[in-house]
Amino acid sequence: MNNLQVPAWGIWVMLAGLMVFIVLLVVYFKRNHGLKRPIFASPYTLWMVVFTIVPCLLIGYYAFTDINGAFTLDNFKNFWDSNYDMNKELIAMGFNPADMGFSRGTVNVDTLVYSLWMAFLCTVICLILGYPAAHIMADREFKLGPTLVILFVIPMWMNFLLRTIAWMSLLEDNGLINSLLEWLGFGKVQLMYNSGAVLLGMVYNYLPFMVFPIYNVLNKMDYKLSEAAMDLGCDKWKTFYKVTLPLSLPGVVSGITMVFMPAVTTFFIPRMLGGGNTEMFGDLIERTFLTANNWNVGSALSMIMMVLILLSLGLLRKVDPEGEGGSMI
Repeated sequence: MNNLQVPAWGIWVMLAGLMVFIVLLVVYFKRNHGLKRPIFASPYTLWMVVFTIVPCLLIGYYAFTDINGAFTLDNFKNFWDSNYDMNKELIAMGFNPADMGFSRGTVNVDTLVYSLWMAFLCTVICLILGYPAAHIMADREFKLGPTLVILFVIPMWMNFLLRTIAWMSLLEDNGLINSLLEWLGFGKVQLMYNSGAVLLGMVYNYLPFMVFPIYNVLNKMDYKLSEAAMDLGCDKWKTFYKVTLPLSLPGVVSGITMVFMPAVTTFFIPRMLGGGNTEMFGDLIERTFLTANNWNVGSALSMIMMVLILLSLGLLRKVDPEGEGGSMI
């Protein structure tokens, strides 16, 4: 990483953005003769330019260039074929990679597919568990609903790292669960360092992100609509299917988005609960940047993930244009 530097144009873009920001502040003060409400959004605008837009431009730059700064698509070819660089060197030396037993490497693609599958399972489980929980909490006749909301919020006050490490103390060979099983005479079970442990950690950490958007929509729903449906002859199940479920879809889509995308990109949970036996796309990106010291391929992988995020946000915008399910509480 030490031999890589931010391109000169990247530094100039950041400096130009800062100068434009200062000029706009001066013009604003001159025209409005002091402070007005819109000016308070200016620091956020500067933050977005310097720490969001410019980094995205840098990722795009590294993704489409080689180590010398020349335009190339080899970084994306490296995603499709993890042996691309090695095969390219063999061909340059006059060897045929196929004759030497080297075929297309599928590590990167397999890792993405595995991450998508794990994120899909996590999202489905969170939806199955989260929708009933949100429905119960939003039920006005259920007096403990606000208490359940607090119980869901309290774990989120704790650091993400600590919440995951807490599961390690429960699932490890000498942890609480195995100690209880051994005391009951069932013997120890391998609960750690497998896909099941990773999935459990993902569901635990991301479940609130499914519950609260759905709860937010259900809590705002006009219950007179359900009462009218029941007055017209619908039973509780038909009322739920015809009225409640369609009205809660914006929250469902928002929850799916807020769970699926972090689940695809997560890297700490597989490392701690998977013990290196499982690798997800977030781990692959981190390893490419920090271990392989390859910013170009790492940026290409990041761009692929950014495309998935944009597609997800586009779906959310289409289904929930008003942002009804966008807030956490």
